[in-house]
Amino acid sequence: MVAVSALVLPARLLSGDVPAFWPQAQAALAPCTGECRVDASALTQFDSSALAMLLALRREAQARGCALVWHGATGRLADLAALYGIDGLLSPRLASDRQIA
Repeated sequence: MVAVSALVLPARLLSGDVPAFWPQAQAALAPCTGECRVDASALTQFDSSALAMLLALRREAQARGCALVWHGATGRLADLAALYGIDGLLSPRLASDRQIA
């Protein structure tokens, strides 16, 4: 049976917030065997540490055979990911959202 899980990103995810949030992100992946829906609509304050955490989350999801499906990723998040050249690595949807905007 395929299990779908969900993760809601907080409004603020800066370098000091990432270590406290990481266990919650991992817990969201634990039951996942299909896809994990990541809701980034509330995320308004973030930095490169947030991108590093999202990349680690992607690696963790792939190791579990789980796909991340993004919802509500802002243009700012896509822009920062593109600036670092990792927009396509986070999610093809994140990269395509940026091209449409």
